[in-house]
Amino acid sequence: MDFTQLPAILTPDVGLLFWMFLAFLVVFCILAKYGFPAITNMVDERNRFINDSLSKAKEAEERLANIQQEGESILQEAREKQAQILKEAAESRDAIVEQAQQKARSEGARLLEEAKATIEQEKKAAIADIRKQVAILSVEIAEKVLRQNLRDDKSQMDLIDRMLDDVAAN
Repeated sequence: MDFTQLPAILTPDVGLLFWMFLAFLVVFCILAKYGFPAITNMVDERNRFINDSLSKAKEAEERLANIQQEGESILQEAREKQAQILKEAAESRDAIVEQAQQKARSEGARLLEEAKATIEQEKKAAIADIRKQVAILSVEIAEKVLRQNLRDDKSQMDLIDRMLDDVAAN
């Protein structure tokens, strides 16, 4: 391959290489003085920002875990309270039922006693009424028997003598 035919940019001579090297050094020095520190500061700031973001994310994750634990503990406490309230409600219900049953028993016993007393009074009234009727009937029967037996004077006198004898004997 013949390098003489190539354009000058591809086959630079020493002068061009010198000026190119010199321009490179000037640009490099300017970049080293002003550009690289700005770039490294930006990279450092970006690194700090990323680290801060990671730490904040870690803190947020810890807070979230704490909030979840608190939520679970609150939920557990609510469940316990619910169970306690249900237990108290059941106890209260049982007490009310027992009270109602006791009241019904006492009311039933009272009504039974009242019914027995009423029956006893009615029984006594009926017995008294029957005795009264028996007495009235007995007197009427005795009156009719005495009228028939004591029609004449002799039978009346015999009865009086017998009664006097009975009274004297006692």
